[in-house]
Amino acid sequence: MTLPLESRANVVPDTPVRFAVLGCGRIGKMHAEMLARQVSGASVSVVFDVVEAAAQAVGGDLGVRVASSLDDAVNAEDVDAVAICTSTDTHVDAMVAAAVAGRAIFCEKPISLDLAEVDRGLNAVADAGVKLQIGFNRRFDPSHKAVADAVQHGAVGDVHLCSITSRDPGPPPIEYIRVSGGMFNDMTIHDFDMARYVIASDVVEVYARGAVRVDPAIGEAGDIDTGVVLLTHANGALTTIDNSRRAAYGYDQRVEAFGNLGKAASDNYHDFNSVLATEAGYRRPPLQNFFLERYGQSYLDQWAAFLDYVRSDVASPASGADGRAPLVIAQAAHRSMTENRPVRIAEIDN
Repeated sequence: MTLPLESRANVVPDTPVRFAVLGCGRIGKMHAEMLARQVSGASVSVVFDVVEAAAQAVGGDLGVRVASSLDDAVNAEDVDAVAICTSTDTHVDAMVAAAVAGRAIFCEKPISLDLAEVDRGLNAVADAGVKLQIGFNRRFDPSHKAVADAVQHGAVGDVHLCSITSRDPGPPPIEYIRVSGGMFNDMTIHDFDMARYVIASDVVEVYARGAVRVDPAIGEAGDIDTGVVLLTHANGALTTIDNSRRAAYGYDQRVEAFGNLGKAASDNYHDFNSVLATEAGYRRPPLQNFFLERYGQSYLDQWAAFLDYVRSDVASPASGADGRAPLVIAQAAHRSMTENRPVRIAEIDN
């Protein structure tokens, strides 16, 4: 019988953690390549995707087995942990299967768009006693993390305000928009997590406004592409979030925490760090234009944190509760926008 990873880590702490990667789309392929080639102390034993050609392509590139089914992948004898990178609507089934098999679990966000399904998955994890980390990679971005660390160490004093700007260089395809669950669930959910992470206080009230300013087709698909959200935290702090599906100048990602002793802020990343100063003014290189470039280091640091988590007694750096809370906030934001009023979290999750 294969021991749960907590037990295995105590027996052979220097053995690489062996992964089954479920889902071989863009994110799954990236994670599989990182685990196989870039993350020290990790290896990939098997991959699976319902689209066999995708799994065969990733498996062939990495030289690893391709499982015939999800159950075959999670129950393989040479698997210690499972990376769930499948479509959102399959996350919980994969989580339950991995928990029953006694595997440590990494699950991409969101766990599900259905709170009852989220709870089903989290209950299975708790019942099995396995470890779970949710893929909120922005927590591990060095600049954003520095802001959170400054707040938690008291450097800015009593936090009054947090400001989060998240603007994409361009919207995803309309086909994706139609099945994404809406901008609050798909895009802003990262910012809801960042607000809780930076302020270290739960959200108690949400007021949201949304509009279609980028592409009328997004509105025709039933979504928004521009939004502003005001969050009230339990400790009294306020967070403002502004989102756009298209920023003409690149990928705009900034976080600021302001308190009575000062502020801490993260800035955007440019293609390279240089400034040209002439009589015409100052010029800098363009912003990085793709999330895999902007957040590449955060993905690697996220995996390092996961390995540390499964090999030791530290708390999950992005727990199941951390994965659930932003979904509740997203649902409150959608209700707020629809009903044009502030919505208490207790109205959604009572």
